[in-house]
Amino acid sequence: MKIACAFWLTLLSGTTCTCQIAVIAHRGEHRAHPENTLPAFQAAIDAGADYFELDVRTTADGRLVLMHDARVDRTTNGTGAIRDLTFEQIRTLDAGAKFSPQFAGTRVPSFEEALALAHGKIGVYVDSKDIAPADLVAALSKADMVSAAVIYGGSGFLKGVQALSPRAKIMPEAAGAGHLRKLLADLSLRVVAFDAGDFKDDVIALAKHAGADIYVDRLGSDDNPAGWQGAIDRGAAGIQTDRPADLVDCLRARKLHK
Repeated sequence: MKIACAFWLTLLSGTTCTCQIAVIAHRGEHRAHPENTLPAFQAAIDAGADYFELDVRTTADGRLVLMHDARVDRTTNGTGAIRDLTFEQIRTLDAGAKFSPQFAGTRVPSFEEALALAHGKIGVYVDSKDIAPADLVAALSKADMVSAAVIYGGSGFLKGVQALSPRAKIMPEAAGAGHLRKLLADLSLRVVAFDAGDFKDDVIALAKHAGADIYVDRLGSDDNPAGWQGAIDRGAAGIQTDRPADLVDCLRARKLHK
């Protein structure tokens, strides 16, 4: 069911917002598709999102696969930690049947498969759950996706990524004013991630002063027109949502999305 889009997007100063807001599909379009799978990513593309968010982990034999949890139990018919399973073992699992019989037979995708699907169509928001900086940079470079990715992770990990690929768009969590000040001193940042806990005026002001884009999660009770409006009013340049099609429609109605 579509969300009614009866809201005005204005900046706190009272001027009309003429910016373009990036729409980030959290784990792909996962309300109607199994999360972190190719069908969910394709649905995000079809919805007009600018990025799909994915979670990258490393198998026992060094392959990169997509799953939010450290274990396969919740979303597949298997059990065990991804770090203890080989790529071949993970590929035998069904990543769709638990979600719906319609998606039975859906496989856990490799990172490379997701990048190939995205190339030329959409950006990728990489949540680096368990992956080495060198492996991430190598995969993005091979897929010609470095410039189309934003990379989320811990500060040490992101420092390693930036050392290997200075043009990579790294994106740490703001966390708080003190933490963000240190990040801005240690890293070259073009974008900063925020969630409901750190999306506060003093922290937002630091990111703005540094000229970094603000990408904020609007999930759960904030994932609606009022929550989206509040984020944009406070300076968000990107919004992560579980409702990408609805957000795209609302933004397009205000000429805030292509």
